[in-house]
Amino acid sequence: MRNCLSRFGTIALLSVWISAALAQTDPLPSWNDGAAKQAIVAFVTDVTREGSPDFVPAPDRVATFDNDGTLWIEQPIYVQFAFALDRVKELAPQHPEWKDKQPFKAVLEGDMATLAAAGEHGAVEIVAATHAGMTPEQFIGMVKTWIASAKHPRFDRHYEDLVYQPMLEVLAYMRASGFKTFIVSGGGIEFMRAFAQKSYGIPPDQVVGSSIVTKFETRDGKPTLFRLPQVNFVDDGPGKPVGINQHIGLRPIAAFGNSDGDLQMLQWTTGSGGRRLGVLVHHTDAEREYAYDRNSKVGRLDKALDAAATDRWTVVDMKRDWKTIFPVRP
Repeated sequence: MRNCLSRFGTIALLSVWISAALAQTDPLPSWNDGAAKQAIVAFVTDVTREGSPDFVPAPDRVATFDNDGTLWIEQPIYVQFAFALDRVKELAPQHPEWKDKQPFKAVLEGDMATLAAAGEHGAVEIVAATHAGMTPEQFIGMVKTWIASAKHPRFDRHYEDLVYQPMLEVLAYMRASGFKTFIVSGGGIEFMRAFAQKSYGIPPDQVVGSSIVTKFETRDGKPTLFRLPQVNFVDDGPGKPVGINQHIGLRPIAAFGNSDGDLQMLQWTTGSGGRRLGVLVHHTDAEREYAYDRNSKVGRLDKALDAAATDRWTVVDMKRDWKTIFPVRP
């Protein structure tokens, strides 16, 4: 009897140890257990297990991630556009004509209605005026300085503190499983390179984004690159698969996005045959972050949400699936 009880005690103790070990090895601790977490873990497990019918060799394990709204906050305006607006105010003393010229006049007066009415054309004009006329190194330095000081209007936290903790865990989990993780975003490629390594552990050569024309010049006897106020490539919508092909040269086996701007990237990734993973982050948590989808002017999720049902993509419900949104900083 005593031996029997001893065996039961040993079994119970082992059970506790096993449960504790499993808890410690959870690759996605900020995710609630549910279909979304299970889909990600099952996919990574199946494509990395040798002998699995879905096994993918490490060199072909490419995962692409949109940035705005997928890896960090994008409301009420894109972070890069917030940077551009601050740059307009900073450069205004050098451009007195902006006091009477739209859309710069609207920026300086805080007239958001007029600025919104300027639409994409106005946004392009602002970005061209604030992002050009310097070397890439100078521009990246400006972005780093701004990122270190600028704060979100609602949360009063630095933008680097408003990355999504659950997605940081996905990035780390996939890299630990032999994946190369790439940012593929409509944001500026050099804007994102200024913080991607520090914020996400993604090096500059694994960032794919929109770009402006850059020209080689010799200045003061030194070779340099100079940024011009002209659009070179827009890495959004149908441009994302093109950008992936140009910069990466491999079709991803996993893609993560959150808006209609990611539709073609997810279609191209999951429509290539074999085991593939498409994931959409659905912003449903107005209390901890924001709730928006089909009618939003920033990060609209409409056509891609419909496609998710037919193409069997995983839709992450932020409110239901994430235990926490942002990292807890000391």
